[in-house]
Amino acid sequence: MNKRWSMPKLSLVIIAIAFLWIKTFIAYHASFNISTDNFMQDLILFINPLSFLLLIFGVGLLFKKEKTRNNYVIITSFVLTAILFANMVFYRFFNDFITLPVLFQTSNFGDLGGSAVENIYMTDALYFVDVLILIVLAKYKPSFMVFKEPTKVNRRAYFLVAIATFFLNLGLAETERPQLLTRTFDREMLVKNIGTYNYHIYDVYLQSKQSAQRALADSDALVDVNNYVQANKADVNNEMHGIGEGKNLIVVKLESMQNFVINNEMNGEVITPFLNSLTEDESTVYMDNFYHQTEQGKTSDSEFLLDNSLYPLGRGAVFFTHSGNEFNTLTDSLNEAGYYTNAMHANNKSFWNRDIVYDNFGYDRYYSLSDYTVEEGQAVNWGMKDIPFFEQSVEHMKEMEQPFYSKMITLTNHHPFYLDEEDKFINEFDSNSGTLNRYFQTVRYQDEAIKEFFTYLKEAGLYEDSVIVMYGDHYGISENHNVAMAQYLEQEEITAFDSAQLQRVPMFIHIPGEDIGETNSKLAGQIDLKPTIQSIMGIEGSNSIQFGQDIFSEENDNTVILRDGRVISENLVYAGETCWDKESGEPVEKEDCQPLIDKATEELAFNDEIIYGDLLRFYDNESGRLLEDTTVTEE
Repeated sequence: MNKRWSMPKLSLVIIAIAFLWIKTFIAYHASFNISTDNFMQDLILFINPLSFLLLIFGVGLLFKKEKTRNNYVIITSFVLTAILFANMVFYRFFNDFITLPVLFQTSNFGDLGGSAVENIYMTDALYFVDVLILIVLAKYKPSFMVFKEPTKVNRRAYFLVAIATFFLNLGLAETERPQLLTRTFDREMLVKNIGTYNYHIYDVYLQSKQSAQRALADSDALVDVNNYVQANKADVNNEMHGIGEGKNLIVVKLESMQNFVINNEMNGEVITPFLNSLTEDESTVYMDNFYHQTEQGKTSDSEFLLDNSLYPLGRGAVFFTHSGNEFNTLTDSLNEAGYYTNAMHANNKSFWNRDIVYDNFGYDRYYSLSDYTVEEGQAVNWGMKDIPFFEQSVEHMKEMEQPFYSKMITLTNHHPFYLDEEDKFINEFDSNSGTLNRYFQTVRYQDEAIKEFFTYLKEAGLYEDSVIVMYGDHYGISENHNVAMAQYLEQEEITAFDSAQLQRVPMFIHIPGEDIGETNSKLAGQIDLKPTIQSIMGIEGSNSIQFGQDIFSEENDNTVILRDGRVISENLVYAGETCWDKESGEPVEKEDCQPLIDKATEELAFNDEIIYGDLLRFYDNESGRLLEDTTVTEE
């Protein structure tokens, strides 16, 4: 009775787990902005880091020597903190989580410097403080801690708790989100349910599985895919067919330009005066309901969509992961029609692996940074400013044999959206987001650059005989800036419905001398570019395996699937696990969107089979038949 109760002593393992558990949970809310809708989701989010942390730190309990155990705990804590920190920085920039294929894109890292630094905060150093505390505790061994080797009974009990926690987490996640690991394209949903660290383990599993798909694939795998594609083709039947036949084709990718800036103002200042004028031009079709469909590959994804009318991958970038696949590209079809095909981008030729991919896609020439002269004051953000880029590019065009196809990639309107004073044609916005504030200025500069580009083409005598297609390659303002976007749009908040609508990017088809002017509000996406351009240029492409449709076809199904599984139709939008009425922007029964969800799931799955299995090597694009005597069902 005289014995006093004393608090059990803590081990270094338990303290390390507690530290990482707490800061991971903080990161979920402070950096990843993960939201929950009910108590079950709150519970899952709270416990999901724990099972992995128990298991990974538990390995340290197997070491007999105290010093080895302590070193293992400290090193593991540092590595896991570094992984968490890397995801935080990546998320601030891309609004996404790191995948294994992204880590293989090392040739891009050197060009990411400015954007990466922009997303690292001084306060991030606090995430590493616990590692220093662990080092101090291991060295000075305070009395409230125990450092002796655990008994076999304690170890067994520990791992039973760890395993039970893992299955509890998985069970709750499966209850809350059925078929979580088999039917989701949303990485945030995975992190929300199984945790950051378990997500990375799952990502490694996916990478291993997908790496084996090509070796196991054969032509039979293409039968169902081809039947689906043939059944969903839209016949060419419109007044735009062949209107650009024999003309030069110039495709301009408008870096980071979203559609909300077109015909709009910022604090009373017009954002895109020249592009606004094109929306009223008698020789221009302006698509105001056109969506980007990129994922982690961003600009390279938009290029992949243009050339192949296939979706990008949900993880990494096809330009890196499957650069050697067999593809049937827009560029190939233009080559066959007698065009001199080239890409123009004043950046390092290896960025996004372009020097390898462009050769595989069939481009005759890649005009990269070495083909441009960048004088003092002519570079900002990620490279050469757009106005001198256009000026020098037109000089290259003047030397080309006609007809030519030039794909041009702009750079100035790129995160972190800085400009030199002489290039600022409007003032900054006044929100709490420096990124959004500066964005309007770089968009305005990009608009001015396009105006100058048209002038250069006219002066060079190339304008009248060219088809000019321009489109936004991906969003510029991620969901991380929703508060500032709500301020600009004068809304209380940005809902999942609003966010889906903000994925619209401008698309212009400008054919001088042709009376085609209109604002076309048909639903379309980047996947529709290839068949649309082929139709305009009078090029046959009906046998290609592709998921896009000619925008101007009367048979176009007016449905857009985003790479993350969001779907937009004429009347409904599926986003944020919710079905929305498109006209009112209000939620409706999820069952109303089920046909759209099923279509997206099937189409994206077929798409991934093509890429992971390199299935187009089994397909004859000219005849529209599968190789190796495999029968194709025509529908």
